[in-house]
Amino acid sequence: MSRLRPTLLFLALTAAGGTHAATVIRGATVIDGTGAAPMRDVTLVINGDRISLMGPGLRAKMPADTKVVDYTGKTIIPGIISDHSHVGSVDGTRSGLPALYNRDNILRQLKQWQAYGVTTVTSLGVNVPAVFYPLRAELHAGKAPGSDLFGADRGIGVPNGAPPAKMMKAGPDQLDRPGTPDQARAAVDAAAGRGTDLIKIWLDDFNGSLPVKMKPEIWRAVIAEAHAKGLRVAAHVYYLEDARRLVDDGVDILAHGVRDQPVDAGFVGAMKRHGTWYVATLDLNEAAYIYARHPAWMDRPFFTHAVQPDLARQFADPAWRDRVQGDGATKTNEDALQVNLKNLKTLYDAGVNIGFGTDSGAMPLRIPGVAEHRELALMVDAGLTPLQAIQVATQRAAALLRLDDRGVLANGKRADFVVLDDDPSKDIEATTSIHAVWERGQQVSGPVASFRP
Repeated sequence: MSRLRPTLLFLALTAAGGTHAATVIRGATVIDGTGAAPMRDVTLVINGDRISLMGPGLRAKMPADTKVVDYTGKTIIPGIISDHSHVGSVDGTRSGLPALYNRDNILRQLKQWQAYGVTTVTSLGVNVPAVFYPLRAELHAGKAPGSDLFGADRGIGVPNGAPPAKMMKAGPDQLDRPGTPDQARAAVDAAAGRGTDLIKIWLDDFNGSLPVKMKPEIWRAVIAEAHAKGLRVAAHVYYLEDARRLVDDGVDILAHGVRDQPVDAGFVGAMKRHGTWYVATLDLNEAAYIYARHPAWMDRPFFTHAVQPDLARQFADPAWRDRVQGDGATKTNEDALQVNLKNLKTLYDAGVNIGFGTDSGAMPLRIPGVAEHRELALMVDAGLTPLQAIQVATQRAAALLRLDDRGVLANGKRADFVVLDDDPSKDIEATTSIHAVWERGQQVSGPVASFRP
């Protein structure tokens, strides 16, 4: 990018026309989210909630009311975007209770995601419409604190099947379980009428733990009706065979990775032909066992400041750690993660559309903010470069949601970004060195070490 001329900078600073003072951020290295190499000594001019000018730095005389922030030595990345999370499902060690889905609990979580640099969150089902839609409108308008919010209404599950009633004690206004194609179409129509962003379906048997799966005629009715309403369908999957059938039937998003076996050339080809999106949620399986092993990063402020007191006590309990490590499910989760890592690399290298999400917020161990940074690290473990992982979590995640106002740092885009003390293009762990988070052109949080859940 060519260097900015002083005249252009002055015009950008005066464009606000007296409505508000511009903000100039200078001196930082910028990773713009496109996958391009970092740019050094960049100047960003922010007018309102947008970037009005960005490029390699310069120094020029500025209007007296210009706010100048010097981030020399810092690195700036776009705000992270989650395509698969859940709000209002957990508090401490409790989860899946209808009473947890309330405004205060949701805002608590959204402020945590925001403090950890996740500035846009998609709650993929189990939402209470009476709470979700008014809050979504406030967040879209910047009238409530926390990350911006999108979602998939209630979501569509299976009678006596997924999602498991013991795990997710959803209230009658949080989940639909249609038994016939007509009921499935009616559920889609109702969600469309309420203004949902996406439709979510659960169809597998949760690794053999449930007696039934969703019938193909149900998911086909959901997909057809959703497409007729101009909506896309995201599916909870585990098995390759289920994923293959869904892709052939026109599902738009696989909201989890395939974890039972390696993907094959036929599946990869179908994903590319249909333009289907793939969200691996690598951290989901790692989170099921990793905290019982207490890796060194659990002692760092970046982690400890995200953990609620009840959950911290659970992590410190030797009996809990022993139970998890002795549980047969741990080996299943380890194996699933390894398959998922390899499948992600195969699909990424083949040019399949890859989104970003972790299922954070669905259960206590899937910790908002922490989960997303673990996902980035695991993507690099899978073989992506740090810049590729960041692009998936920003530009590509925004593209999945069809949001063209965010996900990259460029002229005209929303000023949602994360200021880091270190450079993640060299080491992805540097995304955890959060110095500040900006959303809509305003600093909304400082170092994570100052955050309290």
